[in-house]
Amino acid sequence: MNRIDEVFSKKKKGILNIYFTAGYPKINDTLRIARTLEVAGVDIIEIGIPYSDPIADGPTIQDSSQKALDAGMSLKLLMRQLQDLRKHVKIPVILMGYINPVIQYGFTKFCHDCKEVGIDGVILPDLPMQEYAEMCQGTFEEYGIYNIFLMTPQTSEKRVFQINNASKGFIYMVSSASITGAKQEVSQAQIDYFERIQKMNLSVQRLIGFGISNKETFDNACQYASGAIIGSAFINQLNKDDSDEAITSFVGSIINP
Repeated sequence: MNRIDEVFSKKKKGILNIYFTAGYPKINDTLRIARTLEVAGVDIIEIGIPYSDPIADGPTIQDSSQKALDAGMSLKLLMRQLQDLRKHVKIPVILMGYINPVIQYGFTKFCHDCKEVGIDGVILPDLPMQEYAEMCQGTFEEYGIYNIFLMTPQTSEKRVFQINNASKGFIYMVSSASITGAKQEVSQAQIDYFERIQKMNLSVQRLIGFGISNKETFDNACQYASGAIIGSAFINQLNKDDSDEAITSFVGSIINP
C-alpha cells in the first residue's frame, strides 16, 4: 500500500502536511529537516523542488527557492540527497515542483528515481489533466507514484468530479485563487467554498493548502477536510530559526491542544 493511503486509512482528521524547499536554508538541510518533522509529529512531508519560475508560489517560497538554486540545488542533487531517505523517514514524502525541470531531468527517469528513493507522490501544478492522462499516467502507475491534483474555488463542479475520478492519495484543495502565503484567518468566502466541496461527498480525501499558518487556521481547515498543508509559515520559521528544537516547537504549536 502506498504510504499516503496508509496515513488516510489510519487517521481520518487532523492530518498535517508540512512543505519546505529542498536545499533551504542550507543546501544539505533536506534530510535533517525531514527527519525532524517526522519526529515532531508531522503526518506527510512535502519537499519543494526549487524552480526559477514558480507560478503558484508566493514571495516567501519564491525567495527560498531562489536561495536554494543560488546555492547549487537541482533535481539531480536532490535525488542524490534522498538516497538514504528511507533509512531515516517512514512517513509519506511528496515532491512538489513544476513540469519543466521534470522534463529536463527525463520524465521516466524521474519516476524511476522517485520510486528508488521512496517518494510516494508528486504535485505538479502546471501539468494539465489531459496531458497527464495521455502521456504521464501510465508511467506514474508503473512506478507506483501518485500524482496529486489541485482544485481551486473557481474549479467547476464537473471538473471537481473529474479530478476526484483521476485522483489517488488525496486532492490538494487550494483555499483561494492566489499564490501561496501565510494568512492569519479563514474568510467567509473560503468557508463557503469548503462547505460546497464537502457537500459533494467526493470519494477521495482532501487536504487544504494556501494560507494555513497556525493552529487556528489548521483546525478550521480540518473541519472541512482530512487535514491541511502548511508551507510559507514553516519557511518563515526556518528564516527565523531552523534548529531542530525550533522546528519541533513550530509543529507542536499546530498539533498540540
